[in-house]
Amino acid sequence: MFSVTVRDHIMIAHSFRGEVFGPAQRLHGATFLVDATFRREQLDDDNIVVDIGLATQELGAVVSELNYRNLDNEPDFAGVNTSTEFLAKVVADRLAERIHKGALGEGARGIAAIAVSLHESHVAWASYERAL
Repeated sequence: MFSVTVRDHIMIAHSFRGEVFGPAQRLHGATFLVDATFRREQLDDDNIVVDIGLATQELGAVVSELNYRNLDNEPDFAGVNTSTEFLAKVVADRLAERIHKGALGEGARGIAAIAVSLHESHVAWASYERAL
């Protein structure tokens, strides 16, 4: 399996519901390093997994929809604990939608899977991987 990873970051504010979250139940900020990995079994006709420039651009567009937002106030996330794991899935699903619409080029239609990792720090991160 071949893969290409591109990177960006987001800064958000949010709070959690549930005793398991301890002090994070209060409103707090988080900065995430975001890695999006595109996987495919065979390279496209240009011998690439995906156009890195387009992948970087589209990841940037997806994270810009979340950047500098208080997720507690976003209608898409009403009543949801926007955990790192949950946000990794949001980013992966939104990238998948863009691939299906052709935003990463026709060659990207051969991508088999996307994995998104959100790094909370140098010692903790969460990921979500989905097939296309």
